Amino acid sequence: MNRTRIADVLSKADIGARLTVMGWVRTRRDSKGGFSFIEINDGSALSGLQIVADQDLPNYRTEVLKLQTGCAIRAAGTLAQSPGKGQAVELHAGEIEVLGWADPDIYPLQKKRHSFEFLRTIAHLRPRTNTFGAVARVRNAAAMAIHRFFQDRGFIYLHTPVITGSDCEGAGDMFRVTAFDLDDVPKTEGRAALEKDFFGGPAGLTVSGQLEAEIYALAMGDVYTFGPTFRAENSNTSRHLAEFWMVEPEMAFCDLECNAAIAVEFLKYIFSYVLEHCTEDMRFFNRFIDNTVLSTLEGLADADFERLTYTEAVDLLSKAGEQFEFPVSWGVDLQSEHERYLCEKVFKKPVVVTDYPKSIKPFYMKLNADGNTVGAMDVLVPKVGEIIGGSQREDDYDTLLARMKETGLNPEDYWWYLELRKFGSVPHAGFGLGFERLIQFITGMANIRDVIPFPRTPGNVAF
Repeated sequence: MNRTRIADVLSKADIGARLTVMGWVRTRRDSKGGFSFIEINDGSALSGLQIVADQDLPNYRTEVLKLQTGCAIRAAGTLAQSPGKGQAVELHAGEIEVLGWADPDIYPLQKKRHSFEFLRTIAHLRPRTNTFGAVARVRNAAAMAIHRFFQDRGFIYLHTPVITGSDCEGAGDMFRVTAFDLDDVPKTEGRAALEKDFFGGPAGLTVSGQLEAEIYALAMGDVYTFGPTFRAENSNTSRHLAEFWMVEPEMAFCDLECNAAIAVEFLKYIFSYVLEHCTEDMRFFNRFIDNTVLSTLEGLADADFERLTYTEAVDLLSKAGEQFEFPVSWGVDLQSEHERYLCEKVFKKPVVVTDYPKSIKPFYMKLNADGNTVGAMDVLVPKVGEIIGGSQREDDYDTLLARMKETGLNPEDYWWYLELRKFGSVPHAGFGLGFERLIQFITGMANIRDVIPFPRTPGNVAF
Protein backbone atom coordinates (compact mmCIF):
# COMPACT_ATOMS: atom_id res chain seq x y z
CA MET A 1 0.00 0.00 0.00
CA ASN A 2 1.65 3.20 -1.19
CA ARG A 3 1.92 5.88 1.48
CA THR A 4 3.99 8.88 2.54
CA ARG A 5 5.41 8.90 6.05
CA ILE A 6 4.09 11.75 8.17
CA ALA A 7 7.65 12.72 9.14
CA ASP A 8 8.40 13.31 5.45
CA VAL A 9 5.16 15.24 4.94
CA LEU A 10 6.00 17.60 7.80
CA SER A 11 9.65 18.07 6.87
CA LYS A 12 9.09 18.71 3.16
CA ALA A 13 5.81 20.63 3.48
CA ASP A 14 5.23 20.30 -0.27
CA ILE A 15 2.15 22.50 -0.57
CA GLY A 16 -0.23 21.35 -3.31
CA ALA A 17 1.18 17.84 -3.42
CA ARG A 18 -1.22 14.94 -3.82
CA LEU A 19 -0.36 12.22 -1.35
CA THR A 20 -1.65 9.35 0.74
CA VAL A 21 -0.98 8.96 4.45
CA MET A 22 -1.91 6.23 6.91
CA GLY A 23 -1.93 6.19 10.66
CA TRP A 24 -3.86 5.93 13.90
CA VAL A 25 -6.40 8.52 15.00
CA ARG A 26 -5.39 10.59 18.00
CA THR A 27 -8.36 12.96 18.05
CA ARG A 28 -11.39 13.97 16.00
CA ARG A 29 -13.35 17.19 16.38
CA ASP A 30 -16.28 18.29 14.28
CA SER A 31 -17.14 21.85 13.23
CA LYS A 32 -20.58 23.29 12.72
CA GLY A 33 -19.59 24.12 9.16
CA GLY A 34 -19.69 20.49 8.10
CA PHE A 35 -16.00 19.61 8.52
CA SER A 36 -14.12 17.20 10.75
CA PHE A 37 -10.54 17.69 11.86
CA ILE A 38 -8.77 14.39 12.45
CA GLU A 39 -5.26 14.20 13.88
CA ILE A 40 -3.40 11.03 12.95
CA ASN A 41 0.07 9.76 13.74
CA ASP A 42 2.01 6.93 12.11
CA GLY A 43 4.92 6.79 14.57
CA SER A 44 7.46 8.36 12.23
CA ALA A 45 7.45 11.69 14.10
CA LEU A 46 6.32 13.12 17.40
CA SER A 47 3.91 15.50 15.70
CA GLY A 48 0.80 14.20 13.98
CA LEU A 49 -0.85 15.42 10.79
CA GLN A 50 -4.23 17.10 10.71
CA ILE A 51 -6.67 15.68 8.16
CA VAL A 52 -9.54 17.95 7.08
CA ALA A 53 -12.55 15.85 6.11
CA ASP A 54 -15.45 17.53 4.26
CA GLN A 55 -19.03 16.42 4.79
CA ASP A 56 -19.22 15.75 1.05
CA LEU A 57 -17.08 12.63 1.45
CA PRO A 58 -19.32 9.65 0.61
CA ASN A 59 -18.59 7.93 3.95
CA TYR A 60 -18.57 11.09 6.09
CA ARG A 61 -21.68 10.27 8.12
CA THR A 62 -21.39 6.52 8.06
CA GLU A 63 -17.72 6.27 9.03
CA VAL A 64 -15.83 9.57 9.49
CA LEU A 65 -18.15 10.83 12.22
CA LYS A 66 -17.69 7.53 14.04
CA LEU A 67 -13.89 7.65 14.13
CA GLN A 68 -12.43 7.41 17.64
CA THR A 69 -8.99 7.43 19.20
CA GLY A 70 -7.12 4.32 18.09
CA CYS A 71 -8.84 3.77 14.74
CA ALA A 72 -6.53 3.23 11.76
CA ILE A 73 -7.24 5.13 8.54
CA ARG A 74 -5.89 5.84 5.10
CA ALA A 75 -6.35 9.41 3.86
CA ALA A 76 -5.63 10.63 0.33
CA GLY A 77 -5.76 14.28 -0.61
CA THR A 78 -3.93 17.56 -1.18
CA LEU A 79 -1.45 19.15 1.24
CA ALA A 80 -2.29 22.74 2.14
CA GLN A 81 -1.06 25.42 4.50
CA SER A 82 -2.95 25.34 7.76
CA PRO A 83 -4.64 28.55 8.94
CA GLY A 84 -4.96 27.16 12.46
CA LYS A 85 -2.47 27.15 15.29
CA GLY A 86 -0.38 24.14 16.17
CA GLN A 87 0.44 22.90 12.68
CA ALA A 88 2.00 24.37 9.55
CA VAL A 89 0.26 22.08 7.05
CA GLU A 90 -2.85 19.95 6.83
CA LEU A 91 -4.18 17.39 4.40
CA HIS A 92 -7.47 18.16 2.68
CA ALA A 93 -8.87 14.69 2.21
CA GLY A 94 -10.53 13.60 -1.00
CA GLU A 95 -10.84 10.08 0.33
CA ILE A 96 -10.77 8.43 3.76
CA GLU A 97 -10.76 4.69 4.26
CA VAL A 98 -11.11 3.07 7.65
CA LEU A 99 -8.53 0.29 7.91
CA GLY A 100 -9.29 -0.75 11.47
CA TRP A 101 -11.82 0.26 14.11
CA ALA A 102 -11.14 0.72 17.85
CA ASP A 103 -14.04 0.41 20.26
CA PRO A 104 -13.90 3.51 22.53
CA ASP A 105 -15.53 1.60 25.37
CA ILE A 106 -12.59 -0.78 25.70
CA TYR A 107 -9.65 1.02 24.03
CA PRO A 108 -7.36 1.83 26.99
CA LEU A 109 -5.56 4.83 25.47
CA GLN A 110 -7.43 8.10 25.45
CA LYS A 111 -6.37 11.72 25.03
CA LYS A 112 -5.09 12.13 28.57
CA ARG A 113 -1.94 11.40 30.47
CA HIS A 114 -1.49 7.84 31.65
CA SER A 115 1.00 6.80 34.31
CA PHE A 116 4.07 4.91 33.14
CA GLU A 117 3.16 2.14 35.59
CA PHE A 118 -0.19 1.67 33.85
CA LEU A 119 1.39 1.79 30.41
CA ARG A 120 3.74 -1.05 31.34
CA THR A 121 0.66 -3.24 31.71
CA ILE A 122 -0.29 -2.51 28.10
CA ALA A 123 3.13 -2.70 26.48
CA HIS A 124 1.44 -3.76 23.23
CA LEU A 125 -0.17 -0.29 22.98
CA ARG A 126 2.20 2.08 24.77
CA PRO A 127 4.31 2.79 21.62
CA ARG A 128 1.30 4.79 20.37
CA THR A 129 1.81 7.38 23.11
CA ASN A 130 4.02 10.43 22.60
CA THR A 131 6.52 9.40 25.25
CA PHE A 132 7.10 5.84 24.11
CA GLY A 133 7.11 6.74 20.45
CA ALA A 134 9.82 9.29 21.24
CA VAL A 135 11.78 6.72 23.28
CA ALA A 136 11.65 4.27 20.36
CA ARG A 137 12.91 6.87 17.89
CA VAL A 138 15.75 7.96 20.18
CA ARG A 139 16.67 4.34 20.81
CA ASN A 140 16.74 3.74 17.05
CA ALA A 141 18.92 6.79 16.44
CA ALA A 142 21.35 5.83 19.22
CA ALA A 143 21.65 2.31 17.79
CA MET A 144 22.36 3.75 14.36
CA ALA A 145 24.99 6.08 15.87
CA ILE A 146 26.71 3.11 17.54
CA HIS A 147 26.96 1.19 14.28
CA ARG A 148 28.09 4.24 12.30
CA PHE A 149 30.77 5.13 14.84
CA PHE A 150 32.38 1.72 14.68
CA GLN A 151 31.78 1.04 11.00
CA ASP A 152 33.31 4.38 10.01
CA ARG A 153 36.42 3.40 11.99
CA GLY A 154 36.84 -0.02 10.43
CA PHE A 155 35.51 -2.16 13.28
CA ILE A 156 34.01 -5.57 12.46
CA TYR A 157 30.50 -6.21 13.83
CA LEU A 158 30.56 -9.53 15.66
CA HIS A 159 27.65 -11.73 16.73
CA THR A 160 28.59 -13.45 19.98
CA PRO A 161 26.62 -16.41 21.37
CA VAL A 162 23.54 -15.96 23.52
CA ILE A 163 24.07 -19.42 25.05
CA THR A 164 27.48 -19.91 26.64
CA GLY A 165 29.39 -22.06 29.07
CA SER A 166 31.53 -19.17 30.33
CA ASP A 167 30.58 -16.75 33.10
CA CYS A 168 32.49 -13.66 32.02
CA GLU A 169 32.04 -11.71 35.24
CA GLY A 170 32.35 -14.65 37.63
CA ALA A 171 29.41 -13.35 39.64
CA GLY A 172 27.33 -16.51 39.41
CA ASP A 173 24.17 -14.72 38.29
CA MET A 174 23.68 -16.47 34.96
CA PHE A 175 20.35 -17.86 33.82
CA ARG A 176 20.75 -21.61 33.44
CA VAL A 177 19.79 -23.19 30.12
CA THR A 178 18.61 -26.80 30.01
CA ALA A 179 16.60 -29.18 27.84
CA PHE A 180 15.80 -31.41 30.82
CA ASP A 181 12.24 -32.09 31.85
CA LEU A 182 12.30 -30.23 35.16
CA ASP A 183 9.90 -32.76 36.65
CA ASP A 184 12.26 -35.61 35.82
CA VAL A 185 15.88 -34.43 35.86
CA PRO A 186 18.45 -37.22 35.36
CA LYS A 187 20.81 -37.40 38.30
CA THR A 188 24.24 -38.80 39.05
CA GLU A 189 25.16 -39.24 42.70
CA GLY A 190 22.29 -36.98 43.71
CA ARG A 191 23.20 -34.13 41.34
CA ALA A 192 21.84 -33.16 37.94
CA ALA A 193 23.62 -35.21 35.29
CA LEU A 194 24.54 -32.24 33.11
CA GLU A 195 26.66 -34.48 30.89
CA LYS A 196 23.34 -35.88 29.67
CA ASP A 197 21.86 -32.45 28.96
CA PHE A 198 21.56 -30.97 25.47
CA PHE A 199 25.00 -29.32 25.47
CA GLY A 200 26.72 -32.01 27.50
CA GLY A 201 27.57 -29.65 30.33
CA PRO A 202 26.44 -26.52 32.20
CA ALA A 203 25.13 -23.76 29.95
CA GLY A 204 23.67 -20.34 30.57
CA LEU A 205 22.48 -17.15 28.93
CA THR A 206 25.37 -14.80 28.30
CA VAL A 207 26.18 -11.98 30.69
CA SER A 208 28.68 -10.51 28.23
CA GLY A 209 30.12 -11.10 24.78
CA GLN A 210 33.53 -9.79 25.81
CA LEU A 211 35.50 -13.03 26.05
CA GLU A 212 34.36 -14.16 22.60
CA ALA A 213 35.04 -10.67 21.23
CA GLU A 214 38.63 -10.97 22.43
CA ILE A 215 39.04 -14.05 20.22
CA TYR A 216 38.19 -12.04 17.13
CA ALA A 217 40.07 -8.93 18.24
CA LEU A 218 43.20 -11.07 18.48
CA ALA A 219 42.72 -12.07 14.86
CA MET A 220 41.05 -9.09 13.18
CA GLY A 221 42.14 -6.05 15.17
CA ASP A 222 39.03 -4.08 16.11
CA VAL A 223 35.60 -5.65 16.64
CA TYR A 224 32.40 -4.82 18.48
CA THR A 225 29.35 -6.66 19.73
CA PHE A 226 25.88 -5.17 20.19
CA GLY A 227 23.29 -7.59 21.45
CA PRO A 228 21.21 -8.88 24.35
CA THR A 229 22.73 -10.01 27.64
CA PHE A 230 21.12 -11.49 30.73
CA ARG A 231 21.56 -11.31 34.50
CA ALA A 232 19.65 -13.48 36.97
CA GLU A 233 20.00 -10.79 39.60
CA ASN A 234 16.89 -10.51 41.77
CA SER A 235 16.85 -6.73 41.74
CA ASN A 236 13.68 -4.72 41.35
CA THR A 237 15.14 -1.22 41.07
CA SER A 238 14.60 1.48 38.46
CA ARG A 239 18.08 0.77 37.03
CA HIS A 240 18.04 -3.02 36.63
CA LEU A 241 16.73 -5.40 33.98
CA ALA A 242 17.08 -9.15 33.61
CA GLU A 243 17.48 -8.79 29.83
CA PHE A 244 19.27 -5.80 28.38
CA TRP A 245 21.48 -4.83 25.46
CA MET A 246 25.22 -4.27 25.68
CA VAL A 247 27.69 -2.59 23.35
CA GLU A 248 31.16 -4.10 23.75
CA PRO A 249 34.04 -3.06 21.49
CA GLU A 250 37.35 -4.89 21.74
CA MET A 251 40.56 -3.47 20.25
CA ALA A 252 43.87 -5.24 19.63
CA PHE A 253 47.12 -3.29 20.03
CA CYS A 254 45.27 -0.93 22.40
CA ASP A 255 46.23 -0.02 25.97
CA LEU A 256 44.27 1.74 28.71
CA GLU A 257 44.96 5.22 27.32
CA CYS A 258 43.77 4.21 23.87
CA ASN A 259 40.69 2.56 25.40
CA ALA A 260 39.70 5.65 27.38
CA ALA A 261 40.16 7.92 24.36
CA ILE A 262 37.90 5.76 22.18
CA ALA A 263 35.25 5.53 24.92
CA VAL A 264 35.10 9.32 25.29
CA GLU A 265 34.96 9.87 21.53
CA PHE A 266 32.25 7.21 21.29
CA LEU A 267 30.00 8.89 23.87
CA LYS A 268 30.39 12.33 22.31
CA TYR A 269 29.50 10.92 18.90
CA ILE A 270 26.28 9.31 20.16
CA PHE A 271 25.16 12.44 22.00
CA SER A 272 25.81 14.64 18.96
CA TYR A 273 24.06 12.20 16.63
CA VAL A 274 20.91 12.03 18.76
CA LEU A 275 20.79 15.82 19.15
CA GLU A 276 21.01 16.21 15.39
CA HIS A 277 18.59 13.45 14.35
CA CYS A 278 16.00 13.55 17.16
CA THR A 279 15.58 17.28 17.68
CA GLU A 280 11.81 17.23 18.13
CA ASP A 281 11.85 14.21 20.43
CA MET A 282 14.62 15.65 22.59
CA ARG A 283 12.68 18.88 22.98
CA PHE A 284 9.73 16.79 24.10
CA PHE A 285 11.80 15.04 26.77
CA ASN A 286 13.26 18.36 27.87
CA ARG A 287 9.77 19.82 28.25
CA PHE A 288 7.84 16.96 29.83
CA ILE A 289 10.36 14.56 31.40
CA ASP A 290 13.55 16.34 32.50
CA ASN A 291 14.23 19.98 31.68
CA THR A 292 18.00 19.44 31.84
CA VAL A 293 18.47 16.72 29.21
CA LEU A 294 19.20 19.10 26.34
CA SER A 295 21.72 21.22 28.23
CA THR A 296 23.35 18.09 29.65
CA LEU A 297 23.77 16.40 26.25
CA GLU A 298 24.92 19.59 24.55
CA GLY A 299 27.48 20.14 27.28
CA LEU A 300 28.80 16.59 27.15
CA ALA A 301 29.08 16.60 23.37
CA ASP A 302 31.67 19.38 23.68
CA ALA A 303 33.15 18.64 27.11
CA ASP A 304 36.71 17.86 28.11
CA PHE A 305 36.69 14.75 30.29
CA GLU A 306 38.72 14.95 33.51
CA ARG A 307 41.19 12.12 34.18
CA LEU A 308 42.24 10.77 37.58
CA THR A 309 43.10 7.48 39.25
CA TYR A 310 40.91 5.61 41.70
CA THR A 311 43.42 6.42 44.46
CA GLU A 312 43.19 10.14 43.66
CA ALA A 313 39.40 9.92 43.59
CA VAL A 314 39.24 8.23 47.01
CA ASP A 315 41.58 10.87 48.41
CA LEU A 316 39.36 13.68 47.09
CA LEU A 317 36.19 12.05 48.40
CA SER A 318 37.72 11.35 51.82
CA LYS A 319 38.59 15.02 52.21
CA ALA A 320 35.29 16.29 50.83
CA GLY A 321 33.60 16.73 54.20
CA GLU A 322 30.43 15.16 52.79
CA GLN A 323 28.21 12.71 54.68
CA PHE A 324 27.96 9.98 52.07
CA GLU A 325 25.51 7.15 52.59
CA PHE A 326 28.35 4.72 51.79
CA PRO A 327 31.68 5.54 53.50
CA VAL A 328 34.70 5.93 51.25
CA SER A 329 37.95 4.08 51.78
CA TRP A 330 40.65 2.60 49.56
CA GLY A 331 39.63 -0.86 48.38
CA VAL A 332 35.89 -0.16 48.38
CA ASP A 333 34.06 0.21 45.07
CA LEU A 334 32.79 3.70 44.28
CA GLN A 335 29.02 4.14 44.49
CA SER A 336 26.82 6.34 42.30
CA GLU A 337 26.79 9.07 44.96
CA HIS A 338 30.61 9.19 44.91
CA GLU A 339 30.79 9.18 41.12
CA ARG A 340 28.18 11.93 40.83
CA TYR A 341 29.95 14.02 43.45
CA LEU A 342 33.16 13.89 41.42
CA CYS A 343 31.33 14.96 38.25
CA GLU A 344 28.88 17.47 39.67
CA LYS A 345 30.69 19.04 42.62
CA VAL A 346 34.43 18.53 42.29
CA PHE A 347 35.15 18.85 38.56
CA LYS A 348 31.76 19.97 37.15
CA LYS A 349 32.44 17.86 34.07
CA PRO A 350 32.51 14.17 33.04
CA VAL A 351 35.32 12.12 34.53
CA VAL A 352 37.37 9.05 33.61
CA VAL A 353 38.60 7.12 36.66
CA THR A 354 41.36 4.55 36.14
CA ASP A 355 43.47 1.97 38.00
CA TYR A 356 41.09 0.35 40.47
CA PRO A 357 42.05 -2.17 43.18
CA LYS A 358 42.28 -5.65 41.70
CA SER A 359 40.16 -7.03 44.53
CA ILE A 360 37.01 -5.31 43.23
CA LYS A 361 37.51 -6.00 39.54
CA PRO A 362 37.15 -9.14 37.36
CA PHE A 363 39.97 -11.58 36.66
CA TYR A 364 40.59 -10.52 33.06
CA MET A 365 41.78 -6.97 33.78
CA LYS A 366 45.47 -6.13 33.26
CA LEU A 367 47.46 -6.26 36.49
CA ASN A 368 49.44 -3.07 37.02
CA ALA A 369 53.10 -3.03 38.00
CA ASP A 370 52.22 -2.26 41.63
CA GLY A 371 50.53 -5.65 41.93
CA ASN A 372 47.56 -4.10 43.74
CA THR A 373 45.64 -2.32 40.99
CA VAL A 374 44.44 -3.18 37.50
CA GLY A 375 44.20 -1.19 34.27
CA ALA A 376 40.48 -0.57 34.61
CA MET A 377 38.54 2.54 33.67
CA ASP A 378 35.07 3.90 34.36
CA VAL A 379 33.60 6.83 32.45
CA LEU A 380 31.41 8.91 34.75
CA VAL A 381 28.81 11.48 33.74
CA PRO A 382 26.60 13.84 35.75
CA LYS A 383 23.25 12.62 37.10
CA VAL A 384 24.04 8.88 36.87
CA GLY A 385 27.73 8.26 37.53
CA GLU A 386 29.26 5.34 35.64
CA ILE A 387 28.01 4.99 32.08
CA ILE A 388 30.94 3.01 30.58
CA GLY A 389 33.19 0.45 32.23
CA GLY A 390 36.22 -1.12 30.64
CA SER A 391 39.84 -2.14 30.95
CA GLN A 392 43.01 -3.22 29.30
CA ARG A 393 42.85 -7.02 29.26
CA GLU A 394 45.48 -9.23 30.89
CA ASP A 395 47.67 -10.48 28.04
CA ASP A 396 50.23 -12.46 30.08
CA TYR A 397 49.47 -16.17 30.44
CA ASP A 398 50.98 -16.76 33.89
CA THR A 399 49.42 -13.63 35.38
CA LEU A 400 45.99 -14.45 33.97
CA LEU A 401 46.20 -18.03 35.26
CA ALA A 402 47.10 -16.78 38.73
CA ARG A 403 44.23 -14.27 38.71
CA MET A 404 41.75 -16.98 37.74
CA LYS A 405 42.85 -19.18 40.62
CA GLU A 406 42.86 -16.19 42.95
CA THR A 407 39.22 -15.41 42.13
CA GLY A 408 38.07 -19.03 42.44
CA LEU A 409 37.58 -19.81 38.76
CA ASN A 410 38.45 -23.16 37.24
CA PRO A 411 41.10 -22.52 34.55
CA GLU A 412 39.97 -25.64 32.68
CA ASP A 413 36.67 -23.90 31.92
CA TYR A 414 38.62 -21.11 30.19
CA TRP A 415 41.30 -23.15 28.45
CA TRP A 416 40.68 -21.42 25.13
CA TYR A 417 40.82 -17.96 26.72
CA LEU A 418 44.16 -18.82 28.35
CA GLU A 419 45.48 -20.30 25.10
CA LEU A 420 45.03 -16.95 23.36
CA ARG A 421 47.87 -15.74 25.63
CA LYS A 422 50.16 -18.45 24.27
CA PHE A 423 49.86 -17.76 20.56
CA GLY A 424 50.80 -14.22 19.57
CA SER A 425 49.40 -12.42 22.58
CA VAL A 426 49.26 -8.65 22.28
CA PRO A 427 48.04 -5.73 24.42
CA HIS A 428 44.31 -5.29 23.91
CA ALA A 429 41.46 -3.47 25.60
CA GLY A 430 37.73 -2.91 25.50
CA PHE A 431 34.73 -1.54 27.32
CA GLY A 432 31.02 -2.11 27.83
CA LEU A 433 28.09 0.27 27.56
CA GLY A 434 24.65 -0.71 28.81
CA PHE A 435 22.36 0.45 26.02
CA GLU A 436 19.24 0.92 28.17
CA ARG A 437 21.11 2.98 30.75
CA LEU A 438 22.40 5.13 27.90
CA ILE A 439 18.85 5.70 26.62
CA GLN A 440 17.66 6.39 30.17
CA PHE A 441 20.38 9.02 30.53
CA ILE A 442 19.68 10.63 27.14
CA THR A 443 15.91 10.87 27.61
CA GLY A 444 15.75 11.56 31.34
CA MET A 445 13.31 8.70 31.84
CA ALA A 446 13.30 7.71 35.52
CA ASN A 447 12.74 3.97 35.13
CA ILE A 448 14.81 1.69 32.90
CA ARG A 449 11.70 -0.40 32.21
CA ASP A 450 10.41 2.48 30.11
CA VAL A 451 13.33 2.63 27.66
CA ILE A 452 13.19 -0.97 26.43
CA PRO A 453 10.19 -2.21 24.42
CA PHE A 454 9.43 -5.23 26.59
CA PRO A 455 11.11 -5.14 30.02
CA ARG A 456 12.14 -8.41 31.64
CA THR A 457 12.31 -8.10 35.42
CA PRO A 458 11.81 -10.42 38.41
CA GLY A 459 8.28 -11.79 38.24
CA ASN A 460 7.57 -10.24 34.84
CA VAL A 461 7.90 -11.93 31.47
CA ALA A 462 4.73 -10.57 29.85
CA PHE A 463 4.50 -9.66 26.18
